[in-house]
Amino acid sequence: MVLNTSRNKEKNEIEEKNNISQKINNSGDDIVIETVKLNLWYDDNHVLKDINLKFKKNKITAIIGPSGCGKSTLIRCFNRMNDVIEGCKIEGKVLFNGENLYDKNADVRLNRKKIGMIFQKPNPFPMSIIDNMTYGPKIHKVEDPKTLEKIAEKCLNRAVLWDEVNDRLEESAMSLSGGQQQRLCIARALSVEPEILLMDEPTASLDPIATQKIEELILELKHEWTVIIVTHNMQQAARISDYTAFMYLGELIEYGDTTQIFEKPQQKLTENYITGRFG
Repeated sequence: MVLNTSRNKEKNEIEEKNNISQKINNSGDDIVIETVKLNLWYDDNHVLKDINLKFKKNKITAIIGPSGCGKSTLIRCFNRMNDVIEGCKIEGKVLFNGENLYDKNADVRLNRKKIGMIFQKPNPFPMSIIDNMTYGPKIHKVEDPKTLEKIAEKCLNRAVLWDEVNDRLEESAMSLSGGQQQRLCIARALSVEPEILLMDEPTASLDPIATQKIEELILELKHEWTVIIVTHNMQQAARISDYTAFMYLGELIEYGDTTQIFEKPQQKLTENYITGRFG
């Protein structure tokens, strides 16, 4: 009798976990990215396990969890950065505006243009600030100098950097501070008109003042873009995100409104993590 009760409890927990993503708005109208039974392996290492998630347009979604739980691997699936890793195998679907990014006819180059990526460590190109800003548009066949100048100014303004660099555009991007370099990378990503910005711990290497500026910028960006951010900083997730997904050992444990996740988590594992009992 005890054994049957235990099995029923385990079955109920599994069913609840599988239905997590359905607790968010199920309307497809405002879903920009959706994963459907997404699995990923590096050789024999099963890194992502049946991930079902929906990301809403013009919202900030934070992905939290301990190191090695699959957070960064997940967002790298969205612009197919994992393709270049030897031994990587992917099953399931990643739907971008309803179309599977892993369909054999998918335009990988175009999708990478639409889904930008910001990394943990700022990675400006070793060239001038203005050349960093015009690099992407030039690759996508924008050649008119005046158009390129307008794109650079517009995106630097969006990244709240124009006033700090407009008189030094010909200087090396490497001369900027760490926080300025990260904002330059965000401006550079915006220069090719993406729909989504993926951010992999974008403030992890920055000081508190630079971190605050990036967080304020992210809150502004969501009015025009969808932002998906991986962070180890749970306070940051609570401050800036609309939705939060908690991952553990390659599985999605809980996904919901950020206030609900941090104030009234539905899963004991989530509660243990956000209260610092592990991780």
